[in-house]
Amino acid sequence: MRRRGAAGAGGRLLLLLLPRGALLLLGVCNALSLEIKASPKVRAFVGEQVLLKCSFKSSSPITENLLVDWTYRPLTGGPMERVFHYQSIPYPTAAGRFKDRISWAGNVANGDASIAVQSPELSDNGTFICSVKNPPDVYHNLPQTVLLVTERGKLSSAALLSILVFAPSILVVVLLLVRMGRKFRAVKEKGKCGYKKSSIEVSDDRMCCMCELCVLHFGVKSP
Repeated sequence: MRRRGAAGAGGRLLLLLLPRGALLLLGVCNALSLEIKASPKVRAFVGEQVLLKCSFKSSSPITENLLVDWTYRPLTGGPMERVFHYQSIPYPTAAGRFKDRISWAGNVANGDASIAVQSPELSDNGTFICSVKNPPDVYHNLPQTVLLVTERGKLSSAALLSILVFAPSILVVVLLLVRMGRKFRAVKEKGKCGYKKSSIEVSDDRMCCMCELCVLHFGVKSP
């Protein structure tokens, strides 16, 4: 009976300690975690350098053991491939589509793990993931950056569709305004031509003409 009682008490004690242990482990993981931020979407133009930003915050001092890895997966799908590695010094990839086209643009002392992609191409469209480890801080999120490369000067399908829809309407409005303006001027001119003066206005005009003739021929000023 005593053995059974001791076993039962030990089991209850273990059940009480398990949640506390789990909470303690969770707290340790949170204390050792890294916070990483990256732009969710970056637009670039063919042939023009583009910067992929990545920043991090670590609760531990930055040491030479800090690691930065950038991985890439095409939009069409496929396995992830490492395209850049940093540990004290940068190690660009020596093979693959990004060979000699990715350079280090960060500063780990300032929490910056950014890279630059040289001469991006349309086939470079895909997802980049920035990973940072600063032992003992190794637990962190994995922010993704979607790179969208387009040709400069070319309109997107949405912009082109908007132009095709609204351009005819704008043209019709302009033509209607021009036509209304012409009609208004024509009506105004007709009104001027059809205006008749009264007999008094006609006699006044004749008197003015006679006075002007007198001034021209005789130098006589009108009263």
